[in-house]
Amino acid sequence: MKKTNVILGVIGSDCHSVGNRLLSEFFMNAGFNVINLGVMVSQNEFISAAIESDARAILVSSLYGHGLIDCAGFRDKCVEKGLDRIVLYVGGNLVVGKTPFAEVEKKFKDMGFDRVFPPDADLNEAAKFLKHDIEK
Repeated sequence: MKKTNVILGVIGSDCHSVGNRLLSEFFMNAGFNVINLGVMVSQNEFISAAIESDARAILVSSLYGHGLIDCAGFRDKCVEKGLDRIVLYVGGNLVVGKTPFAEVEKKFKDMGFDRVFPPDADLNEAAKFLKHDIEK
């Protein structure tokens, strides 16, 4: 059975690579074919990789707190490129400061992300969500 392609990377000017490597290994072991773009990835690079690989999901990581800036307009760009059904996940330390996670989650969902994860997310739960969301 063919594994589902997913795109993974750290967005913007963020160069935090350790978590990216751990996420890549985890999702590969969970049964996905992970195309890991590494760090400092632009929205256009995520989208191009998703188109080229026929990916079903894009998993965006951000740890340096500028996720709101780096992810603005992401869903709209996906739609423009014909990826209106792609699953979009974002997670990490997405904003600067002590904003309650419920507020952060709402902002990103309003931007078109399907799921939003805090830095201490349960990866097993995330993998279950991902399988479910891709099947929908």
